[in-house]
Amino acid sequence: MHKETLLDKFMSRKGLFTSFWLIGIVMVVALIYYTANLQKEVPPIPKTVQSVSGEVLYTYDDVVEGKGFFQQFDLMDWGTMLGMGAYMGPDFSTDFFHYRAEFLYDYYGKQEYGKSAKDLTDDERGRIKAIVTKDFRDTKLTDNQVVYTQGSAEAYKANVVYITKLLVEGDKERAFPGGVIRTEEARKIAAFIDWGQLVSSSLRPGTDRTWSNNWPNEPLIGQDIRFFSHWISLWEFLLLWTLTILVIYLSYDYLLKKEVGEELVPALSITSLFPSQKKLLKYIPIVSLLFLVQMILGSYLAHLYAEPEKDFIISQGLMPFNVIRALHTNIAVIWIAVGWLVGGLLIAPWVANKDHKFPWLVDILWGALLVVAVGGLTGLYMGANGMMRETWFWLGNEGRELINLGRVWDIGLVIGLVFWFLLIVSLIRRASTNNPLVGTIIWSAFAIATLYMAGMMPLHKVFPNYTVDDYYRWWVIHLWVELTFELFAAGTIAFFTVSLGLISQKTAVRIMFFELFLIMMSGTLGVGHHYFWQGLDEYWIAIGGIFSALEPLPLVLMIVEAAKNQREKVHSGDDFPFAMPFMWIAGSAALNWIGAGFLGMVINTPTISYYSHGTYLIMPHGHVALLGAFGYIAIAFLYMTSRANALANGWAWSDKWSKSGFWLLTIGVLFLAVVNLVIGEQQVRMAATEGYFFTRTREALDGLSFWMWLRLLPDLMMIAGGAIIFFDLFAKTYLGKKAV
Repeated sequence: MHKETLLDKFMSRKGLFTSFWLIGIVMVVALIYYTANLQKEVPPIPKTVQSVSGEVLYTYDDVVEGKGFFQQFDLMDWGTMLGMGAYMGPDFSTDFFHYRAEFLYDYYGKQEYGKSAKDLTDDERGRIKAIVTKDFRDTKLTDNQVVYTQGSAEAYKANVVYITKLLVEGDKERAFPGGVIRTEEARKIAAFIDWGQLVSSSLRPGTDRTWSNNWPNEPLIGQDIRFFSHWISLWEFLLLWTLTILVIYLSYDYLLKKEVGEELVPALSITSLFPSQKKLLKYIPIVSLLFLVQMILGSYLAHLYAEPEKDFIISQGLMPFNVIRALHTNIAVIWIAVGWLVGGLLIAPWVANKDHKFPWLVDILWGALLVVAVGGLTGLYMGANGMMRETWFWLGNEGRELINLGRVWDIGLVIGLVFWFLLIVSLIRRASTNNPLVGTIIWSAFAIATLYMAGMMPLHKVFPNYTVDDYYRWWVIHLWVELTFELFAAGTIAFFTVSLGLISQKTAVRIMFFELFLIMMSGTLGVGHHYFWQGLDEYWIAIGGIFSALEPLPLVLMIVEAAKNQREKVHSGDDFPFAMPFMWIAGSAALNWIGAGFLGMVINTPTISYYSHGTYLIMPHGHVALLGAFGYIAIAFLYMTSRANALANGWAWSDKWSKSGFWLLTIGVLFLAVVNLVIGEQQVRMAATEGYFFTRTREALDGLSFWMWLRLLPDLMMIAGGAIIFFDLFAKTYLGKKAV
């Protein structure tokens, strides 16, 4: 008789469930501990920054006001701050850093040798480099007073002139039309940017590295990556290989191993819809149309990336790059979130085998979400264009990349998510069985609704310190997406593969709990790989880099098993009416592994991340992971709802156009990833050899113009795929015909 080992106990359903909760508690406690210690490691905002002669250059209030203007006009969706934001404009903190260094080379060259920097000999330049480096390193960032040398004070004044001209008049070569920001506002923004320059150039007390852990690479003062990052990168790769082999072994030897009597359940048989489910049909054209609009806006942005100095169909004065990018990213959040709401509301009546007492509440939610979407997107446009100077924070563009909605719309979205959660729980709690698959979906939905609030602190005003603000912004972007969204995805994929008769419930539950264990272990503190550059200490990159690539692996293996069972069904002549929803679910698992796993690991290790931060190499991960891991699940929900409606009405159904849309979209996003990988690889090479400043100049990208234009081809494929999906879903939902 086989003796049960410790590994057998761990890989049992009970063991995995217990391990999930234990690792969840450990990780959350650790995150709370690190958050409580946050104030000890973030760079302070000084009361005053002044020259050695006593002239006050700017104050704490100027920095905070400047941050507000930086957000109000959504400059983070044009350029970047400490490498975070969009890649059309400059990295503002790096510009101030580099131009300060160049100014000091001239300043000290004339002082020491009576020459400007370009006329110095190699020996003279070496001595000036040492003097300039000492100027930077002797400048201490404290919460009281920062004292600039006279040279650095003059360099700051020159930077103010540069940034004021840029922000007020615009930069046609980098798709920034100007004409919105006023001179006095630009001067306040300059104070905020210079604080960011201090973060990246002044040493953290008691260390030989800057507050941003020596990012960016700046050859003018010899600033580069430290050995610590290489050492961590080596161990991350070694651990990744080992753990990948371990996960595959455990999955096949324990999770996918069928027990005696373990049978597939019959696939869903739908002959009618509950009243609340019928009300979901009106969501389908709205969600799919928003998806199509997002694709079109993405193509507009790609054209401006390739030819930023020219208008594309519509004047950039009406459609500025930063505003359209904010719309592009936030529309994605909206249509994916609403698509998932549809899925939850579709599943709940089937689980409970009964409907809501008041089905019209689904209509109320639809109306509320429509108000938030229209109001929020209008605010994004008007706020960044300077039309809401007094109310921008509440109703306009909050200017924090990916979570730009004004605070009123933030609150509205949270209320809508909580209302959705209550609708589902009120129904499912009356179900006769306790299904762990559904329980995972519901409670991860609750986490989605509540964790979004992390990005709303403080509720009533701009957060003064950019570092702390960005810390919580990443809670939403990473923990909201790579933790609670992943939990939701795991439960959803497991539920549907069981409901479609492709995987036994026992197998699905085991795999789901193992996936939840990996997600909690890696997704919680995995947020740390975003914190290395913005002013937090260097241990974050070591904590955050390793496990991110492992999360999607068990789900991919489950989908492989489900696909094998589907093929057996088809070959045996069994009818499988849910082929299209399953195709989107399978595509989600595959692209999740490619985008979050493979492409995520491309940029996660500290050495690569140091040089790739703020470059196009980040784009493949972001596009494939968001669309594949989460967007495809939302589309699967739409097709599941439409298919259920067709079955209930006895309508004919064809997958021909649906498959065309799927493959155009899938090949398009992978093609886009390949093109951006080529551009990003060249930028990383430039960052390593010539310094990060050069990689963000138009000169650097002009040499890659062929690849910049080539991005339009996958964009067109994705637009075609989005258009087919919209019209296909509309026809299947509203123009159905009786089956012959």
